[in-house]
Amino acid sequence: MLAKGRKVPGRGETVPVNYAFGPHEDDIIIKHRLLTRTTTTRGEPPLKKLQKKFTSFVLEIEKDEDNYNDCGKLAKAFLQELSTFEIPLLKSKAVIDANLREKENFNELKEEINRQITQAQADIEDLKKQLEESKIERQHKEECEAISKLIAAQPPRSETQKIITDLEKEISALEAENTAGSRLLELRKKQFALLLHVVDELQNNIEEEQKNLIEEMRMAEEQKSGMDDASGGSEAMVVD
Repeated sequence: MLAKGRKVPGRGETVPVNYAFGPHEDDIIIKHRLLTRTTTTRGEPPLKKLQKKFTSFVLEIEKDEDNYNDCGKLAKAFLQELSTFEIPLLKSKAVIDANLREKENFNELKEEINRQITQAQADIEDLKKQLEESKIERQHKEECEAISKLIAAQPPRSETQKIITDLEKEISALEAENTAGSRLLELRKKQFALLLHVVDELQNNIEEEQKNLIEEMRMAEEQKSGMDDASGGSEAMVVD
């Protein structure tokens, strides 16, 4: 079963009844209805009525008869229908003019809104920058407060200076003591070296004296042996 169709005004196309018109087809239908003053699907369109009145008037004029009264009636009816057709046109023109003015107002309002949006975006960016600056400033302030608390927790400058002076004196005393200790150590090193030298000299002298003593004892022994030998020879000679 084929679906019922209807024609699109101005295009002569038949489309199914359940077909959803697109924006272009809707514009064509609305334009056709405005031009023909067809606002409903019932009854005869006003433009068609006007066309019939005009056709009847023209046909009556073209007759070769003495029909002035009929022509006058048809002309009056045509003019009346034309006036009836013109009034909605004037209303439509007034509506169009009002819509154009409304469109201009809307465009002006749109431009104003866009300008306000742009200004608001610029204000938002400025506020963001101010917020970042405020955060940095607050951070610096918190750091300064922390440093101030740390400074306040420290002892007074005079007390600190006194501690520093005492430490410097103690350091000076330790340095002097260290210097004295170094000198004493150097002296002890020299004395120990001298002591070692003296011990070494004494040991050498003792060894030398021991050698000399041994040599003297050996020489004495040799002399004694010589004397014994000499006395023994003399006794032998005497015996003989």
